[in-house]
Amino acid sequence: MSQPVLGILTLYLNDSGMLEEKPIYTRMILSGKKLGLDVFVFTPADVNYSTNRINAHIYDTESKSWSRRWRSFPHMIYDRCRIQKSHRFVQLRNFRQKYGHLTFLNRVLRNKWTVYRTMRKEVDFIPHLPMTQMYENSSDLTEMLRKYPLVYLKPINGTGGRGILRIEKQQDGYFLIQGRDQDRRIIRPQRASIAGVHGRLASWNLKDNRYIVQQGIQLKLPNGRVHDYRMLVQKNGIGEWEVTGCAGRIGASGSITSNLHGGGRAIKMQTLLTDWIKDEERADEVRLKAEELGVKIAAFLEESYGRLCELALDLAIDRKGQIWLLEVNPKPAREVFIQAGERETYKQAIIRPLEYALWLYEQKKRREKIAPAID
Repeated sequence: MSQPVLGILTLYLNDSGMLEEKPIYTRMILSGKKLGLDVFVFTPADVNYSTNRINAHIYDTESKSWSRRWRSFPHMIYDRCRIQKSHRFVQLRNFRQKYGHLTFLNRVLRNKWTVYRTMRKEVDFIPHLPMTQMYENSSDLTEMLRKYPLVYLKPINGTGGRGILRIEKQQDGYFLIQGRDQDRRIIRPQRASIAGVHGRLASWNLKDNRYIVQQGIQLKLPNGRVHDYRMLVQKNGIGEWEVTGCAGRIGASGSITSNLHGGGRAIKMQTLLTDWIKDEERADEVRLKAEELGVKIAAFLEESYGRLCELALDLAIDRKGQIWLLEVNPKPAREVFIQAGERETYKQAIIRPLEYALWLYEQKKRREKIAPAID
């Protein structure tokens, strides 16, 4: 019997052929071997469209070294490609168009604005969604600042805290602007009138760069640092959604985001939440409610956009215990759990997509026995 094969689809970070998550791929290949799953890594640039062969990245578990080898297409594809402004992303779009009929563990999720509008259609999610609108012109921002003392400006396709701005109304009527530029560099707080705010934002070209304006949630700790929670929801080995783990994140000094790449640090969720709410029993209730919400969100988005295998949800929890969904990330990293000291959760986060891939493979084989595969 042939061994099931999983291809991890990714993108080179640059033209020299650097892969972003090689240590994670190594762990997945090692774990896959123990499970009876053959795993290799490839990018759209490695595909020969004439022969339908792949010049794959192979990790030898005996010699502990990487090499290249021509392989046939895998039974399943695990898409780990993140958005890039490069020719490599054009290659990815071409690949998805040509090979979209293949079995993917996860389909493409839409941008922040589209996901928000989709989720607003489900009445149960509305209380958990900060008010958000597309930035079309300066009046959109002015209107949001009239309604809310704190707003965020976010690129609809941004990741890692890049290009996010925080604008907060002060008691004297002025506004405090701070954030991060496209290279994640911290923009120090600047005071301005409403006219000054629009003037300073003119160079950001918010409309052409496609930004959203989002209601802000007050999440500053007593030390002035912001915090939130990263929840990982994944399919398990029987194809069902489960919360693998959730960790707290505390932003760097002067940062408006908690992203680890921007200097933030991770902490156990229960520790941070209990300290924030000041009631351990209430913190337990909120955590369980957040987990229930996470599973519902994942199932709903899969129903809306097609097969998914994992999602990271960035959650804010205010002083009253109200849970807010800040963002959905379809290509989540796992390092937050290592940094929070949750090694078993980290291992589970790596293994679950592999277990799900094996389940999906078995389901497909059963269908093929009954009728020709349709996927």
